[in-house]
Amino acid sequence: MAPHRRHRGEAAAAGHSRPAAPHAPPRNLQGAGTRLRRYRRAAVSRRGPIANGPRRAVAAARAPLPPRSAPSPPFPSHSLRCPPLPTPFPLPFPPSPSAAGGGHARRRRGGGGRAAVAAMVGPGALQRARRLCHWGPAVALAVVAVCSATAMADAALWYWPLDTAGGSVNFVMLLNWTVMILYNYFSAMFVGPGYVPLGWTPEKSQDCMYLQYCKVCQSYKAPRSHHCRKCNRCVMKMDHHCPWINNCCGYQNHASFTLFLLLAPLGCIHASFIFIMTMYTQLYNRISFGWSSVKIDMSAAKRDPRPIIPFGLSAFAASLFALGLALGTTIAVGMLFIIQMKVILTNKTSIESWIEEKAKDRIQYYQTGETFIFPYDMGSKWKNFRQVFTWSGIPEGDGLDWPVRDGCHQYSLTIEQLKQKADKRVRSVRYRAIEDYSGVCCPVTKGVKTFFTTPCTEEPRIALSKGDLILATRGLKHWMYGEKILISAADGGIRERGWFPRNCVEKYQYDSETDQPVDGEKKSK
Repeated sequence: MAPHRRHRGEAAAAGHSRPAAPHAPPRNLQGAGTRLRRYRRAAVSRRGPIANGPRRAVAAARAPLPPRSAPSPPFPSHSLRCPPLPTPFPLPFPPSPSAAGGGHARRRRGGGGRAAVAAMVGPGALQRARRLCHWGPAVALAVVAVCSATAMADAALWYWPLDTAGGSVNFVMLLNWTVMILYNYFSAMFVGPGYVPLGWTPEKSQDCMYLQYCKVCQSYKAPRSHHCRKCNRCVMKMDHHCPWINNCCGYQNHASFTLFLLLAPLGCIHASFIFIMTMYTQLYNRISFGWSSVKIDMSAAKRDPRPIIPFGLSAFAASLFALGLALGTTIAVGMLFIIQMKVILTNKTSIESWIEEKAKDRIQYYQTGETFIFPYDMGSKWKNFRQVFTWSGIPEGDGLDWPVRDGCHQYSLTIEQLKQKADKRVRSVRYRAIEDYSGVCCPVTKGVKTFFTTPCTEEPRIALSKGDLILATRGLKHWMYGEKILISAADGGIRERGWFPRNCVEKYQYDSETDQPVDGEKKSK
């Protein structure tokens, strides 16, 4: 058992609670912690079939809290100490300049623009440039390069910038779109979302019981932070891991990422207009209509003076290809921009929206009578907007402490997450592997339906050997997601979670008291 859980267990076994003090958490927070400990006991004590789990969880959730009239003795001093944090595992990417000090490091450097420049050309820039070695940035930069280069060439054909003021403005605007798109793109990539400092613990030791502990980062997860498997760090205010920037979208780069999603469609709309007008003007004098035919002469245009860039068949094909690319980018990226604006105006990330939906399902399933209120929505879209977009370019706060609405407290969301984790353990089902699975994305040997219905997600697949035990938490028709139950101590305590084919496992029946297989089965090791 982890050290921090052992301290909490000792305090819970002693039956003590902290007396009211100036630094004590509010009463509703203390009550939530008591209910949370009961959820944990219900989840940990479950060893029987899944049918018995929900009843225990319901009883734990509905049980009345102890009376608060009589003050109880304080916690023992040793129960309030956070456990020592060992050295973390090596990281696949070096941390950004703000990783060691959260949002304060960025504030010391000055504005958001200087932070972006420091991240691009500062110390360790070559190591951070490794993020470019990924299919996402390669495709995104290729699209920007093709559309920009083709639009500039077509702009010179359609509206020569040195002849009129309108042509000059058109060309300068096109260059401006390209520069701003690339600036915000690289800012979102290299500045990064901001990471929870390694070894971080809350200022008040008693608040550790309301937070999750990350074994990989060897620190507590701050409110609104989540661990990213790709970045191998706990990300502050994590929304999602974006493959196009090969980085997470979070606290520090949310504004840059959203501006990139806004500017890319606008630039593509301008480029599409240039493509259409260029093809129209260049083909106008090349089309001749006959009685029964239409001829198009794609030879060099008969103009005086001759165009600097000849518009032949290859130029027409390039313009047509760039037009399709620009229109597709406008639709796809524009939809992502709408989603991100919804996230910003409600101050609710994609992960937090999912947590809120699961909270409603949990309350309805157990009929606990609770009411979950999302704590970070300020009730005003303008206030939510100002938390991300500021005149200085620096988002409000430090990424660790967040303002909450009236009637909520700093740990409302983290307590709900811990309840959902306990509930997931209670409602999970144990399976045993009956076939080997290599962990490939689209297995050919597991059936046609399994091959074509592989989950469209970047979540990992876990390799299975015959006899392995898996705790499944969710699934599709032909796939399941769960965590491998590690039996040997040589596994190091590292959790293995991911997808695996449903036809590779069978439900594992075992006795609730002895944890041994029933019906004469032998437990696989």
